[in-house]
Amino acid sequence: MEPPVIYTWLASATTVAAFAGFIGVVVWAYSRKREHAFEAAANAPFALPDDVAAEDGNSVERRS
Repeated sequence: MEPPVIYTWLASATTVAAFAGFIGVVVWAYSRKREHAFEAAANAPFALPDDVAAEDGNSVERRS
């Protein structure tokens, strides 16, 4: 027994929508305006606590 035609159309539409969503995410990830944010996130694990405080403008001097 063959499935109804509506299921075939729904399956095709879902596949096309998922592929369009995937392409949208790829375009968003590689867009130029996201470059700075991704670069900052990539370097976050290497930042020292003093560097983070200096970037935020909340640096506190330690007294010995």
